[in-house]
Amino acid sequence: MKRPIILHPDPRLKKLSDPVPDLSDELRALADDMLETMYAAPGVGLAAPQVGVLQRLVVLDCVKAENETPRPLIMFNPEIVSASDEMNTYEEGCLSIPEQYADVTRPRDVEVRWIDRDGKERTEVFTGLWATCAQHEIDHLDGKLFIDYLKPLRRQMITRKMVKMKRELART
Repeated sequence: MKRPIILHPDPRLKKLSDPVPDLSDELRALADDMLETMYAAPGVGLAAPQVGVLQRLVVLDCVKAENETPRPLIMFNPEIVSASDEMNTYEEGCLSIPEQYADVTRPRDVEVRWIDRDGKERTEVFTGLWATCAQHEIDHLDGKLFIDYLKPLRRQMITRKMVKMKRELART
């Protein structure tokens, strides 16, 4: 089931998410809903706070080429266990901040540990877009948005545009 995506500014996007204590069928269903929502948007990542659930859960799939097999990942309680000193800059966007993009510099490679859909602990080193996406989504769980990496003036400008967009959407 597709879920509505919360738009910035919204206080829920700035809150710390709670760890997932136990995997339940309800949480697995939420993860499935989040994947459906992410693909429909379309996006490459989505965090539970973006659909109004303050739990440490993210979904990712950075396979963009049509001829490649999708690789959906469901991560419960993801954490970055190490990051490279080398940095990468990507133009980032966010499903909670539609039509707004900015260059953000982050570690090029990250090692992430999480619990998968079946309750197994997994660890993987991500590079390139996958590394950026994993960091972006884990930031959401800590109440941090990609615009928080920007200079204050640029961040305020984007926030003002989002307030205006939300006002216009409320009228329709």
